Amino acid sequence: MSRSRFADRAAAGRALGAVVAEQAGLAAGDRSVVLGLPRGGVVVAVEVAATLGTPLDVLVVRKLGLPAQPELAMGAIAAVGDSVETVRVDSVIVSAGVDDVTFAAVRDRELVELRRREHAYRAGRPALDVAGRQVLLVDDGLATGATMRAAVRAARGAGAAVVTVAVPIGSPRAVAALAPLADGVVCPAAPEDFRSVGQAYRDFGQTSDDEVRRALSERRSDM
Repeated sequence: MSRSRFADRAAAGRALGAVVAEQAGLAAGDRSVVLGLPRGGVVVAVEVAATLGTPLDVLVVRKLGLPAQPELAMGAIAAVGDSVETVRVDSVIVSAGVDDVTFAAVRDRELVELRRREHAYRAGRPALDVAGRQVLLVDDGLATGATMRAAVRAARGAGAAVVTVAVPIGSPRAVAALAPLADGVVCPAAPEDFRSVGQAYRDFGQTSDDEVRRALSERRSDM
C-alpha cells in the first residue's frame, strides 16, 4: 500500500481485502468469518468480507477509560457469545493509581453497554458461531491495540480455530504486540511516523450506529 491516504473507510476496506486475499490464506465459505470491530471497523470489514466472499458479523469491544480521564484507556473488553475477555494496560493503571475495585466498576459498567450495543447492532439476529472457524478480525486501524488484543482473546475463547487480524494502518508498536497473540497480522502500513489512525484517511468522520446496523444487515442478506 502506498503512503497516499484512503478516501474513506470503504476504500480502505477494498484495498485491505485485496491484500488479505493474497497474504492471509483464508478459505472462503463456511469455514471463515469476518468480524468487524465497531464502529468504524465494521465499514472496513464489509468490503473485506465482500472481497473474500465470507460471512460478516460484529465483535463489540469497549475501551475501559480512566474514571477521571475517560479518553485514556486503562484496558478493554470484548465478547463473542458468552465469552468476555478483559485486557489491562498496566502502565496506565499503575501511573493513575487505579485500584482493583475501581477497575472492576468501570469494567462492569462498560460490559452493560457492550451487551446493549450487541443487541442493537444485530437487530435480533443471532451471533455467528465462530467455533472451529477461521476468524478475521478487522478494524479501521491500530493505535494502542488494546481493544484488538481483547478481541483476539474473545475469539479464541469462543473456540475459533485460527484468528487473524487485518487493519489498513497501525502503529509499529501495536502491530508487534499483537504478533504473538494472533495467528497472523495483516497491516499494509505501519509507518514509523505513526501519529493516529486518522492520518491514513481523507474522510475519517465518525461512523453512526445506524451505519453499523445497515452494513451488517446488507451483508447478511447477501449471503
